[in-house]
Amino acid sequence: MSLSFLGEYEATMDAKGRFLLPAGIKRQLPENEITRFVINRGFEKCLSLYPLQSWQPLFNQISTLNDFDQEVRSFRRYFLNGAIEVEQDTAGRILVPQNLKEYAGLGKDLVLAAAVNKIEIWNKDEYQKFFESYSPTDFSRLAQTVMVKNNLS
Repeated sequence: MSLSFLGEYEATMDAKGRFLLPAGIKRQLPENEITRFVINRGFEKCLSLYPLQSWQPLFNQISTLNDFDQEVRSFRRYFLNGAIEVEQDTAGRILVPQNLKEYAGLGKDLVLAAAVNKIEIWNKDEYQKFFESYSPTDFSRLAQTVMVKNNLS
């Protein structure tokens, strides 16, 4: 069974780079998946937090790509080289590695947003700017393009 998430949640990062996983996200995780994750760079200036159950099939798929293809090697480096397994500590906090924290420009205020099988971790201000950059008309055009392109309309 594949995981899927809904919702967006605010969280606070402490001075050591730790945050609590919001209860709304915890409720969506199977009990055996609640403590271990893989965190890596997102496609935008955010991070992706994958429960191991979501990460493993993706990693397996990436592992089968042709290593003789230069684009494959570049993609793997960018996508996998920052990836690291993280666990919640005894207080239920997740520590964000410094290099990933810097990549996403994370500060004290975070937004954790559902992204199908993973959670995106955003700097709150950047997350708001991202959504302010799309008008309802822009979003409608984007939806039409994406849904038609993928034969989902």
